[in-house]
Amino acid sequence: MQAPLAILAILALNIVLSEWLNRHTFLRHLGTTLLVILVTAVVANLGIIPSASESSVLYDGIFHYVAPISIFYLLLGVNLGQLKQAGLPMLVMFLVGSISTAIGAIIAIQLIGGATALGDSYKALAGMMTGTYTGGSVNFNAIALHYGITEEGNLYAGTVAVDNILTALWMIATLVIPKLLQGRFPRQVGNPTAHLSPEEIHELEREDENLDPMHMGWLLALGAGTLFVSEWSAELLASWGYPVPSILILTTIALVLAQWPVVQRLSGAKLLGLFSIYLFLAVIGAFCELGALGQIGDLAVVITIFTTSIVVVHGLLIFLAGGVLKQDWDVVAIASQANIGGASSAMALAKSLKRTDLILPSILVGTLGSGLGTYLGFFVAEIIL
Repeated sequence: MQAPLAILAILALNIVLSEWLNRHTFLRHLGTTLLVILVTAVVANLGIIPSASESSVLYDGIFHYVAPISIFYLLLGVNLGQLKQAGLPMLVMFLVGSISTAIGAIIAIQLIGGATALGDSYKALAGMMTGTYTGGSVNFNAIALHYGITEEGNLYAGTVAVDNILTALWMIATLVIPKLLQGRFPRQVGNPTAHLSPEEIHELEREDENLDPMHMGWLLALGAGTLFVSEWSAELLASWGYPVPSILILTTIALVLAQWPVVQRLSGAKLLGLFSIYLFLAVIGAFCELGALGQIGDLAVVITIFTTSIVVVHGLLIFLAGGVLKQDWDVVAIASQANIGGASSAMALAKSLKRTDLILPSILVGTLGSGLGTYLGFFVAEIIL
């Protein structure tokens, strides 16, 4: 099948199915992100829609337009003005965690042998994992798009799978470690009695938004306009001898716009961003051909060792720094989870630790990671030899 509209309809239905599975079955432990990839991979390998070897003009359009615009919309939720509410200890530990991730990526790439183990993709993967373990998948996808890893469906999907497993394991670790350290090295706990009401927590967790035609029009104009300006600027800077990734320019423009009150009042950006990113991930799934998947068997082991090393170095450094600075162990754990898993998993950890006083700070530093991770990821990718 090569009809773009028919393919688009099937991709959309795959997203619906994946979201349903995430909400109503035991597969929710995989998360919608991985489910979208897996479901579409099955559909593509059954020959219902084109796979990587057949491709489609629709896939090209999603890679070129939908993927970067999805990143733009998700970054519109990064309100840097709210960061002061996170508190200095949480901000400091989050930044320590970000630096620890970058150090971990540099060490890990040397540990596995760099290009010898990962081929030409080693710099891109180092940048992608630095980005995602600074603040989440927005950064992962931004860097993957620039380096073309999104077109290597099996490699991309394998990395996402390993990332999801490690994020889940690190959630367990950050639940256990602060309790063990508190028993061995007691720290003064903040103010766990200060808490949000159930209504306030629900408002922070909700993903649905009211859609308004005027707001939607503004968002579409801003998204398309920013993508055009970022690509035009990248070409202009390259002609002057200053090559800058267009996705980095788009990220910067999005972060600047996100600070404007008039943009903050636009509803629908999160919803547009989530659906767009799922559509992009569905195409990644279509690129996962079972015949080629077997070819990365040994590479999957290398990726697992590589990503695990990053998380281990990150964990050792952030908890060591927390000990030296005599920080509340819960704050250290939540800051670390904001790095490794992003805002949503950091919030879940704060609730699991019964630290409702840290729910808002966890979301705020996780949001900061969405903006910081792309810059840090590109930096690591470019300095690695």
